[in-house]
Amino acid sequence: MLATSRAQGIDQNNQQGKFGADYVRVLASAAGLLWTQDDVDLDGVDLCLKLPGRTPRGFSPRIDVQVKTVRRPLIQNGVLAFDGLSAPQYNRLAGAGSIVPRYLFVVHVPTKTGEYAAVLSAGLLLRNIGYYLPLSDQPPLAACDKRQSIRVRIPLGNVLTAESLRSLVAGSAVVPAE
Repeated sequence: MLATSRAQGIDQNNQQGKFGADYVRVLASAAGLLWTQDDVDLDGVDLCLKLPGRTPRGFSPRIDVQVKTVRRPLIQNGVLAFDGLSAPQYNRLAGAGSIVPRYLFVVHVPTKTGEYAAVLSAGLLLRNIGYYLPLSDQPPLAACDKRQSIRVRIPLGNVLTAESLRSLVAGSAVVPAE
């Protein structure tokens, strides 16, 4: 039997990222959406979310999302200033060239992994809160350092809920101005 000096499990950064994606999956399930994940991430898409059936937007509309997490969000003047996108990640989301709408989802997670979820008498609580940002109206960066971090500003009104997620997919979401 191997003796270890630390608990088994995935490291905190991977656990944080996995929880962020799971947070979105739970909301998608609550919204009646299907989610899929490509077996290899080649184009910056973590999850594909789809509303099955015929809708005013067409048959089975979908969106592609990049999910990021943040432990200590920087909130200023009604926006979350997020610095966790590299230039290539930003360019995969920015611009109007995508056939399928793309969004950045940022999930604010607790600093302690043991606080990600709690079972209460009223049900399961997932902490803390997720936000969305479309970048299709932003131009991609021309030439940039691949290691450069890009700051995006997400209005605090862009809260991910089952209802807002379904509206994003159905194409009826109203994105608040910054």
